[in-house]
Amino acid sequence: MRVLQVQNEVFLPVVLEQLKEHPEKTATINLRGRSMRPFLEDGRDKAMLQLPNGPWHVGEPVLAEITPGHFVLHRIVKIDQGKVTLRGDGNLSDEHCTEADIRARAVAFIRKGRTKPDYITGRKWRIYSWLWTRLFPIRRYLLFAMYPHVPGFLKKRNKQ
Repeated sequence: MRVLQVQNEVFLPVVLEQLKEHPEKTATINLRGRSMRPFLEDGRDKAMLQLPNGPWHVGEPVLAEITPGHFVLHRIVKIDQGKVTLRGDGNLSDEHCTEADIRARAVAFIRKGRTKPDYITGRKWRIYSWLWTRLFPIRRYLLFAMYPHVPGFLKKRNKQ
């Protein structure tokens, strides 16, 4: 099978337009990037997206366009008078947008090659979310233990 990869700034607006035409449907997209590690992996997992309906909630994973053409799928960590703070589960820093910049909510994830989605309303996802979001202060150490690497500046120095 041949696979065609399209950049997010081209692909996601088309997906969102299709969702607007069929608001009762969900769209399943392959995930790219490492910002939602350790439980969602680049190229392996998929997200099921749905158009926004109803209020946003802290802890909810959303697709937001934080700058024109730059989309992120991150969890809401704070909402304050229309301003939203987002953080990927594998990130240590925050990103910011407005509620109007949120384009879709993730309603489920398909992980590890399975066919059955893990819905964010399900027990498994809620327990994981509760635990992982409370580990934020020590998350950097957990992520480093799971994904050890040599910082880029050390790699350059060793080559000299």
